[in-house]
Amino acid sequence: MLAGDPAKRISFNRCIRNGDLVIVYERHDSMKAVTVAEGSVLQNRFGVFKYSDWIGKPFGSKVFSNKGGFVYLLAPTPELWTLVLSHRTQILYIADISFVVMYLEIVPGCLVLESGTGSGSLTTSLARAVAPAGHVHTFDFHEQRAASARDDFQRTGLSNLVRVGVRDIQGQGFPDDFAGLADAVFLDLPQPWLAIPSAAKMLKQDGTLCSFSPCIEQVQRSCETLRTSFTDIRTFEVLLRTYEVGEGKMERLQENGKGSNGSLPCKRRQCSDGGYVLSSNISSVVAKPCGEARGHTGYLTFARLKCLS
Repeated sequence: MLAGDPAKRISFNRCIRNGDLVIVYERHDSMKAVTVAEGSVLQNRFGVFKYSDWIGKPFGSKVFSNKGGFVYLLAPTPELWTLVLSHRTQILYIADISFVVMYLEIVPGCLVLESGTGSGSLTTSLARAVAPAGHVHTFDFHEQRAASARDDFQRTGLSNLVRVGVRDIQGQGFPDDFAGLADAVFLDLPQPWLAIPSAAKMLKQDGTLCSFSPCIEQVQRSCETLRTSFTDIRTFEVLLRTYEVGEGKMERLQENGKGSNGSLPCKRRQCSDGGYVLSSNISSVVAKPCGEARGHTGYLTFARLKCLS
């Protein structure tokens, strides 16, 4: 994460201080965000961890509890924050986020408009992409949700890069203050076609727009509206397949009944041709697809503002 004050900047190159936000990593599917408070402790299944022991250690450190258990202390990158943030709404995950940032051509210095903010998962990555001189203006019609997102951006050190507004973009459109200034617009709305005319007015010449929708009917109606002011309209569905890596048993065929060390137990196994071979089980690092793979999250529709000349 990036913060305006260099002294408070979250970085892999400095040590943890009192008041820092830290991602406590137990394993790939068990992490939580905590704020370091000197004099307090963290209790989990591995024991009791004193925050005072963390202060002064670099991000990435392995720390031990009173029982000898351990966790890792990681910096709150946008990728990790997406995995630990509070879900106030359905969120975008890393596969969709990375595709959005790339295809919207977001680089340092860009001005990006977003609606709606939701849980702030995408907003966090957008802020890193535009840093240090760019800005993200994100809007949500729900006042409490916007306030919670604002608090999260303060915790993660992004408040100088992100401004959260309360506004019904579908009904009111984006504020006129941004007309012709935005490099990119992102819409995550139930009726994005209502906001597309306003988004077109906000974009610079050759600016890009992305609309995220879970249903193909929303995509179809959005594309009809986009044709008025946009070109190069494309829709993508990003599917991610995750693999688990760990120790497993593998069968090794043997010619002489012995393993590589000459002592592994073997067993006979009949082949399809009626002959026999000898085999033994060995331990090895194996990779296999996760049993519960996340499938469809939504459709990403991209478009580029038509040139007026």
